[in-house]
Amino acid sequence: MVFEEPPIHWNDYEDIALKLYERFGDDFNEGKIYRIRFTELIEWVLEIDGFHGTREECNEGHLEMIQSSWVYEWRDNQS
Repeated sequence: MVFEEPPIHWNDYEDIALKLYERFGDDFNEGKIYRIRFTELIEWVLEIDGFHGTREECNEGHLEMIQSSWVYEWRDNQS
């Protein structure tokens, strides 16, 4: 049996943050994550495998929550 991940949507902040951390690792620290342009962040989220959202569904609140979740994911992986 093949396990298929459920689709990811704009409000799946932790899933998106994990995918971004998996993609970029420690290339982005806390300061850099908070300085990412929203236009760039939108593109990166839209490129995530299994992401089922549209640019039009995105809003500033989603992007702020994604950034915060990404920072927490980064912090969790620092030892």
